[in-house]
Amino acid sequence: MRVTMQTKITILILFIVSFSLLLSGFVVISNFIHSKEVELKRQSFVAARTVAGLSEVSSNLTNGASHNEAINQIVEPIRITHNADYIVVLDMERIRHSHPVPSMIGKISLGSDENPAFAEHTYTTKARGEAGTAIRAFAPIVNDEHQQVGVVIAGFLLPTFIEVLASLKKEILLTSSLSLLFGGWGALMLAYHIKKQMFHLEPDEIAKILVERTETFNAMQEGFIAIDSSEKITIFNNKAKSMFMIDEEVVGRQIRDIIPDTVLPKILQMDTPFFNKEIQVQSLNVLSSHIPLKVNNDVVGAVAIFQDLTEMKKLAEELTGVKAFVSALRVQNHEHINKLHTIAGLIQLGNKENALNYVLQETDEQSELTRFLSKNMKDDSISGLLLSKVSRGKELGIMVNINRRSLLTSFPKGLDHHDFVIILGNLIENAFDSFQNVAHDDKEIFVSIEQSEQTLTILVEDNGCGISPENVEDIFAEGFSTKNGKNQGIGLHLVKQIVQNGNGTIDVESEPNEGTTFVITFER
Repeated sequence: MRVTMQTKITILILFIVSFSLLLSGFVVISNFIHSKEVELKRQSFVAARTVAGLSEVSSNLTNGASHNEAINQIVEPIRITHNADYIVVLDMERIRHSHPVPSMIGKISLGSDENPAFAEHTYTTKARGEAGTAIRAFAPIVNDEHQQVGVVIAGFLLPTFIEVLASLKKEILLTSSLSLLFGGWGALMLAYHIKKQMFHLEPDEIAKILVERTETFNAMQEGFIAIDSSEKITIFNNKAKSMFMIDEEVVGRQIRDIIPDTVLPKILQMDTPFFNKEIQVQSLNVLSSHIPLKVNNDVVGAVAIFQDLTEMKKLAEELTGVKAFVSALRVQNHEHINKLHTIAGLIQLGNKENALNYVLQETDEQSELTRFLSKNMKDDSISGLLLSKVSRGKELGIMVNINRRSLLTSFPKGLDHHDFVIILGNLIENAFDSFQNVAHDDKEIFVSIEQSEQTLTILVEDNGCGISPENVEDIFAEGFSTKNGKNQGIGLHLVKQIVQNGNGTIDVESEPNEGTTFVITFER
């Protein structure tokens, strides 16, 4: 049967309270019995000395054993007064002259602990008999001639453990009831409070959530690191281990011991996040975001998210290149249909020669551009991108001219074709956007890629709307855009980051209503 955590805690605390009561009760009763023993030793000693000091007792013993009845009559009231269980008077022959049981008077005592008393010693002993454990005090009886004539034995029975419990039953019952009552109430409150702090989840449910959370973070394609307020690692997923080349378990360790130059502790202190900052991790270019974690406006930790820019660049290439290829195919299909209609119209009009010249002209233009790109651009991705942009420009009524002196044989150190697709794709797309609110007909974009042994230069120039002077300094800032809509203000920011990674420079010249020129230069 499944028992809830609240029930388990309540039962456990009640058991602890009950065991504590039992243990403390045992100690208290043991101390009570010990105190009672000390008290009875004192009482028995007083009773024995009182009887031994009576002249009537010593004189009767001096006169002989026939006076034992008189001695018993003297001693019995004293026994009752001192509440003793028995007071026995022995002569030097160990014959009893007093006893609470009349039949024992006149008989010889055979006790083994009486011998020192017949040598005028006063002492107490603890002995177990048929009636129970007794505290016995021994006092010698001395007559007026200072001769010992007998011994007084005063005995008090110790109460048994059961008798003590019976005498304290009211106190024990009251204490136990109150302790269990308040202990049970406290157990319920504690169990409820713990359950509330755990969001009313059972331990097995929490364990399941923890396992699922860990596997979720490990399945993520981004590196994920989290620390608590004491800078101890709480999450370090597999992707992060792969990025930082760590193959051991690091959860629970100090973040500075694993990543000495981490900025996560600063995020805890500053309580300020930052997003999409490019950093170097091992040999990877990584885009990182650092965010403080808050609970009720208190910073309880910080989290760092790392995204490999290789994947991001592929995504950017997808957005600027592949989509452009698809668009180019659509444009070419539209162009071919229009051209077929033109050819068909010329043939129907009987202008077969004009139709043939038209076909040859269109074929020559497309073939010339394709041959040029194949010869001068040593990367198919760049050739395909430029070809698609030319077709895209025709659809938009924009002439995209590619400098026939353009040449690209290799990429700058640290960059690849993904980076150049992002650069060219974003710059040309921005040039297309610059014509949205332009009315003139001679819309033109000029693209040039020139490469020498020392430098590689990319130029993209348009005669569009231009950029206002107050915005020129901000166009590379992340999120800045003059266009409406979502996901704007990212392209030029990525271009700037790529140029910086390649140790290049980027210059912008723009005049409102005149156009814009971007020049990117890489030193080889």
